[in-house]
Amino acid sequence: MPVFDVPALTGPAPVRPGPTADPAWVVGIADSREVAEHRRLRRDAFVDEQGLFAGSDHDDLDDDHRTVVLVARATDGSGTVLGGVRIAPATIRDTGWWTGSRLVVAPTARNVSGIGPALVRAACALAEQRGVLRFDAVVQEHAAVLFRRIGWHVTGTDVIGGVPHLRMRWPIDRYQRLVDTTKAHLAGLFGDDQPGGQGWVGDDGAPVSGTDVVAACDAILPSMVERDPEWAGWCGVLVNVNDLSAMGATPTALLDAVAGRDASFVARVVRGLRRAADAWGVPIIGGHTQLGVPAALSVTALGRTTDPVPGGGGRAGQRLTLTADLTGGWRTGHRGAQWNSTEGRDRAALRDLAETVARARPDAAKDVSMAGIVGTAGMLAEASGCGAVLDVVDVPTPRLATTADWLGCFPGFAMLTADDPGAGRMRSAAAVTAECGELTATPGVRLRWPDGEETVAVTGSVTGLGPATGTTALAG
Repeated sequence: MPVFDVPALTGPAPVRPGPTADPAWVVGIADSREVAEHRRLRRDAFVDEQGLFAGSDHDDLDDDHRTVVLVARATDGSGTVLGGVRIAPATIRDTGWWTGSRLVVAPTARNVSGIGPALVRAACALAEQRGVLRFDAVVQEHAAVLFRRIGWHVTGTDVIGGVPHLRMRWPIDRYQRLVDTTKAHLAGLFGDDQPGGQGWVGDDGAPVSGTDVVAACDAILPSMVERDPEWAGWCGVLVNVNDLSAMGATPTALLDAVAGRDASFVARVVRGLRRAADAWGVPIIGGHTQLGVPAALSVTALGRTTDPVPGGGGRAGQRLTLTADLTGGWRTGHRGAQWNSTEGRDRAALRDLAETVARARPDAAKDVSMAGIVGTAGMLAEASGCGAVLDVVDVPTPRLATTADWLGCFPGFAMLTADDPGAGRMRSAAAVTAECGELTATPGVRLRWPDGEETVAVTGSVTGLGPATGTTALAG
């Protein structure tokens, strides 16, 4: 059981350092000697002083190579360890659920102001840096005030060694920040408009009224165009084909608008566009080019279907399925943000992936965009008038990607679909398909963990556009 154990932390009231203050200290990752010193401090505090453990407080986390120990070390040249804490994955497969435990401050340093809080803050920062999505601890009741001041909240109670404890959690808003950056502005920008018309608000493409044509348009971030022009050209085609595919449309034509500082630069963007257009077998039929200006790229795609699949066609109680191509790896220069599976695929595989939604005809579908799997689940749910919960361990994930990065990245090809439980029909030899969540009546997106606990990933709507078919739908 992970424990942040403390009177060793709280001790007597801290004193303000004076002219003869204790030596200064810094917090850092422990080396082998400092790990051993941390364990000695733990034994003195939790076995001998507090009696929480009989004989030893050594446990499996001490033998786990993934465990990281942070220590506060004196900077007076002595190398004295004044306190420490450890963090580690809570499960054998690291899905982003970690625990903090064995927080201790040396008896001689308990009057030194700030060591305990600094260790806790450092543990929180390191956990988020390592891609942790859920960070828990068990804290003695009288010490919980320190954690509350830092921002932790109580999730339950426990008793360890006969001593009452509180279960606490550090709030992590990684995906809330992502959707706030990428999607939250849409409703405010478009007011009362309803692009696409009733039933298609917030969708990946727009059906053209009175025809079987679906149109889609995406712009690539200028910074990405500037840094990686050929990859930007490839992605300009990729994201548009995905948008059409999510609606069950067959892509038929592309138009591009490309700009850059000179002809040589623009040629690199065009080279990426042409490679991708050829890879999917979709012709570029026109566009616009401009030189002597900052880098920019937008692509418009046209597709055809007589019966588009809506992004907002789900309902509470339906299961969410992810169909994703897990081959490939992180695009060089975009690690943790952009997964590159498509450049390694031939046309047959790319077209097969693009036809998955058209073949399966789920009740709702959206391609996973720059808002990641979590944000896209939120958009599908919002358009359907629902919320969503994702079962973290059931999400198909590449071996080379952490769960945290995968849930928030642009994954190359990935489709989220909604159908009645057990009724999913998504299939492709080039992809892995698995049910990994459900639509709920509770707004927002929650992550469900192996112990049944749920954490909030997105608090409410992603775009603010509302249900696709509701009279209160905004625009976007």
